Amino acid sequence: MAETAGSVMLARSAMNRAVPEAQRPPGRPVRGMRRISAALAGLAASTRHELLTFDDPAASAGRAIPEPFLELAGACMRAAAERAPEVRRIVPRHALPHVAGAVGGPGRARLTDSIPFKMIVVDRTVAAVPLDLELLYNGLLLIRDPVVVQALVRAHHLSWDAGEDLAGATAPPRELPPQLRPVLEALLAGLTDETAAARLGMSGRTYSRRVGELLHALGTTSRFRAGAEAARRGWL
Repeated sequence: MAETAGSVMLARSAMNRAVPEAQRPPGRPVRGMRRISAALAGLAASTRHELLTFDDPAASAGRAIPEPFLELAGACMRAAAERAPEVRRIVPRHALPHVAGAVGGPGRARLTDSIPFKMIVVDRTVAAVPLDLELLYNGLLLIRDPVVVQALVRAHHLSWDAGEDLAGATAPPRELPPQLRPVLEALLAGLTDETAAARLGMSGRTYSRRVGELLHALGTTSRFRAGAEAARRGWL
């Protein structure tokens, strides 16, 4: 009887300890330029084996982010990349003009149609994700929960397998080629390929080829995203 009572007490004690563990948030938010800078420097210094990133260098363009912060963040990531034998960086296709000179950098890089959010994962033990999913300057979440970190690693691997090597990619034009504007307008109008081709005086095959050229110029493979990307570039 005494042993049974002792077992019950031990079980209750374990359950009481487990509740706070389960309620504990999977990450620690970091806000403020100085604390964010320190967190990035800490990630760089702790890197030993592997660095995985989702990165969009174009996201900070035109944003009111202090240049010292951008320089420090870049220096931290370069330091981490130089320390890690395995570096895999994934960037969205629209950011290709911003990374065209990075082919010879440490590690490997691939392009995907888009990235789900910006992210840094160090040695599969700690991750950093922007609180707004876009800019580290606005705050980040440091994640050490092993389940969450492994889920982020898996998301990165899936994107990596579907990506295109940066070394073989060509940058899309900065301005919309004039011959593609009617095609963009047809897509935005929601016309079927047959209707658009007839209205533009093209064969169906020619129109399909022009649509492919337009999507490449926009840095996407999705017709659904074409309008949003054209608006982001100021092509509308």
